[in-house]
Amino acid sequence: MLKSYRSFAKISLILVYLVIIAGAVVRMTGSGMGCPDWPKCFGYYIPPTEESELRWEAGKTFKKGQVIIRDQALYVAAEDFTSGDLYRPENWESYEKHDYAIFNATHTWIEYINRLLGALAGLATLFMALASLRYWKKNKTITLVSWGVVAGMLFQAWLGATVVYSLLLPVRITLHMVMALVIVALLIYLLQKTKSNITNRPYDQKLNQMLWLALGLTMVQIILGTQVRQFVDIQIDMLGEEAKNLWLSQPELQFYIHRSLSLAVVLLNGWIAFRIFKRQLGYSKIYGVLAIIGIEILTGIAMYYVDFPFGSQPLHLVLAALLFGLQFYLVLESQKNVTTVESL
Repeated sequence: MLKSYRSFAKISLILVYLVIIAGAVVRMTGSGMGCPDWPKCFGYYIPPTEESELRWEAGKTFKKGQVIIRDQALYVAAEDFTSGDLYRPENWESYEKHDYAIFNATHTWIEYINRLLGALAGLATLFMALASLRYWKKNKTITLVSWGVVAGMLFQAWLGATVVYSLLLPVRITLHMVMALVIVALLIYLLQKTKSNITNRPYDQKLNQMLWLALGLTMVQIILGTQVRQFVDIQIDMLGEEAKNLWLSQPELQFYIHRSLSLAVVLLNGWIAFRIFKRQLGYSKIYGVLAIIGIEILTGIAMYYVDFPFGSQPLHLVLAALLFGLQFYLVLESQKNVTTVESL
């Protein structure tokens, strides 16, 4: 049972990271409003591929909840019906959540894939939680945290809906990202606590404290990074896609704080690595931390000095999420008196 539980937990973690990657692609391509409603997409479970599917036509059958675009606004079918020769307003209700009524097939399907991955991740966490019931008598924490992950996924889905309804309000996008990292942390905690074998290492309190500090600093950087990204999005709307050299020509304070804190990230994690190597503690994931930080710096430099090469923005975000996960695992590894659940 331990093996199957851990398999579900690993699959859940991989899928959550795939959702983060898909979300980064959504931001890069400006596809956040590709599906203007939620949880369906233009009222469909499988979204349309042509704008003609969203037009009112005579003699066409519409299902309740199906969306059309008419006079640059969204309308929702009030019930199942087949249209006659003339458009009848009483068959339709105005979509009240927002006034965004643009169809772009590419954006729609990018956002739909993002949602589909989110649904798969939610399903995987549900299977993991069901498998965790076998732990109830031996370690209730495993079961409770597992169901907490399911609750977190439901809350994350609700947040996703509010992001759409708010027309991509920055604070909700940031909260959406932070919640994804919380779910990542919970899944890593479960995987670490259910390992069948743990390497005993001497406890280093100072190292553990510095790892917590590094983790917190990474979270701050991610939050600041989402704010910088929102500023860039505004510049894109104002200056256009072709003016990449101007997007950060006059950045706000958040950018300078974000850039300055990157030096603190390098120094702090460098100190942590030095202490691990000097004391021969064997925390091998520090190599991954250092590698990711190096690539993060390079992508940050590329965005500022080489005018945002293709893919640099989503790569920067995804690497930050991976860095957070590795750092959190190191925090757990360095805890005093680490205990795990034995195989059931």
